Amino acid sequence: MNFGSIFLSEALGTGVLALLGVGVVANVLLAKTKGFDGGWLLINFGWGLGVFGGVYVAYKTGGHLNPAVTIGILSSGADEYAPGIGVTVGNTIAYLLGQVLGAFLGAIVAYLAYKKHFDAEEDAGKKLGVFATGPEIRSYAWNFVTEVIATFILVLVIIGIGETPTGLGPLAAALLVVGIGASLGGPTGYAINPARDLGPRLAHAVLPVHRKAKDTNASGRKNNDWAYAWVPVLGPLVGGALAGVVSTLAF
Repeated sequence: MNFGSIFLSEALGTGVLALLGVGVVANVLLAKTKGFDGGWLLINFGWGLGVFGGVYVAYKTGGHLNPAVTIGILSSGADEYAPGIGVTVGNTIAYLLGQVLGAFLGAIVAYLAYKKHFDAEEDAGKKLGVFATGPEIRSYAWNFVTEVIATFILVLVIIGIGETPTGLGPLAAALLVVGIGASLGGPTGYAINPARDLGPRLAHAVLPVHRKAKDTNASGRKNNDWAYAWVPVLGPLVGGALAGVVSTLAF
């Protein structure tokens, strides 16, 4: 596959992931939705099933959907990212760019689906929470550690799934994401994917979601919490890279 094909495959797959993932959070958090206050497990399952659909859409490129997975495979010393796709600088860039853009576009489509509910919601913090992760107790160092641990488990198990002939494929990855959310998602909302957080956070920055919100700042600008945004980007990248290295010893 060439650069454009890899980019398109990962963008479409990650777009499906973000659409369903951002969509389930919107359904639980925003005012007057059918799923309002549906709880943490509904969010976990929504993101897990988003992975399930996204991996199938991006099957040609192995359905990474996540820069941490791509970096994990790179750090494992693998020769290919997926059958017929070599580990090269150009291919790596195609994966990463496709993932971030796909997440950005998927979040925008989710916004369109919930447009009237965003308009009805007064709490700007909930609106940001639909798009991006945030800590329950803000401690950048420990939030970073949480994201490293959760992503390490994600990538290590995904590499292991690829090494074992279970035949479960996307279903195994989906259930893994549900499990990580239920077990390790409490402190930070388990980004475990730089594209999943950065793409939708950028979408939140450009979309008119601040209208009618009570807690915009004095100039009327939205709070995108850029001070925290490095944690769900660097934490998963470090966790993924560590998992790739450990996989060379474990598998």
